[in-house]
Amino acid sequence: MGSSTAEESSVPAESGPPATPPPAPESVPLRRHRPLLLLVTEQMTSSVGRQVTALALPLLAIAHLHAGPLGASALMAMTYLPGVLLSPLIGVAVDRARLRRMLVSLSWLQVPAIGSVPLAAALNGLTWPHLFAAAAASGALNSAQSVALQSCLPRVVPAERLLPANSSLTGARTIGLIGGPALGGLLISVIDPAPALLVECAAYLVGGALFLALPTSLNRPANAGSGARSRLEALREGLAVIRRETLLRRQALAAAGLNLGGGAGGGLFVLYADRELQLPPWQLGAVYAAYAVGMGSGVLAATSVTRSLGMARAIRLCAVGAGAALFLIPAASLGLPFPVLVLYQLLFGLLATVWSIAMTTGRQLVTPAHLLGRVNAFLQAVLTATLPVGAFVGGWLASRVGIVPVLVGAAAVALAGASSLWFPRDMLAEIERAAERKKA
Repeated sequence: MGSSTAEESSVPAESGPPATPPPAPESVPLRRHRPLLLLVTEQMTSSVGRQVTALALPLLAIAHLHAGPLGASALMAMTYLPGVLLSPLIGVAVDRARLRRMLVSLSWLQVPAIGSVPLAAALNGLTWPHLFAAAAASGALNSAQSVALQSCLPRVVPAERLLPANSSLTGARTIGLIGGPALGGLLISVIDPAPALLVECAAYLVGGALFLALPTSLNRPANAGSGARSRLEALREGLAVIRRETLLRRQALAAAGLNLGGGAGGGLFVLYADRELQLPPWQLGAVYAAYAVGMGSGVLAATSVTRSLGMARAIRLCAVGAGAALFLIPAASLGLPFPVLVLYQLLFGLLATVWSIAMTTGRQLVTPAHLLGRVNAFLQAVLTATLPVGAFVGGWLASRVGIVPVLVGAAAVALAGASSLWFPRDMLAEIERAAERKKA
């Protein structure tokens, strides 16, 4: 299901001033910034809905279609694969689209994509092709919306406020990560998994209405300045920015390393905790809850940490710290597994969240507005593709050499990727120059 409609990909630029946010006075707090409040509310709402679906969809496949491990894994893969394959086209579409219209359309198209599943289940007509198609369509729409949101924020929030604004959006998604599974578990324990999917449909209906209230200036494509006529030329133009900007290249490399290692560790985590460490279910649940606490702490600390250390230093230290924290997973096999894994989740959640917020802000500052969709899409493809690759390779290796050696290797890969951010050492000046240009 596509990233955008053909109409959105070919809309000519409207006349009028550049689509950049007006400078907001420092005295006006972000909590009263209307466009940001709309985006934060939408992210909180849609995140809850997605978490309910993430729990309900595989349970629905098990209950109605008798899914086994392969079917459940394939269903999860279908939510990621379309976004990876379509990411380059999504980026071009976002840069050429009327963003407000695109965000509204992407949100409301989720309703028939997801809503068709409980309808088919109620009519006893649910099939594997239908479930795979719904998962693929929803995944593609989610991927496109994620890229569009990252391109939208710099157009409604001044450059000097991007860092706390990104923290606010991440915090809103964190609330969904905490509340969504709890709500999903409660609903599914009372009703069948199929009707629980209607929660996400309602969330996307509300989300579309919130997007509709965004400023009309977002319906003007970002400043032209691009000579690219064809989609191929547009893709090359986006890749040229990544090749030119050291920060973007290092971000791609670091994200690939962290996600390869994290994917391998994450894919083996439950099996390792159950079989190797023999953690009881309540301890495993507490370990997962610790990640949400760490992530929430990262949201609260991101702005102050980044401003205190400087953006480049915060990016480097937090990325390396997150990669190093992965060594705590195999270290849990040496003794005290429960507190060691809780410490891992707290540290990784905190450091990875600060790193992600700082890197997103840096990317928005150094990338020209009319190319931001393509750059976001390329980097999102790296982030999305490396997780399942890491999980698959890690599982294959673990079946041959054992879980603990693979977990050590996964942590080493993640740390090596994160370490690439230390070279060259002048990235801070690069980001600061970009911030000054956008303030001017």
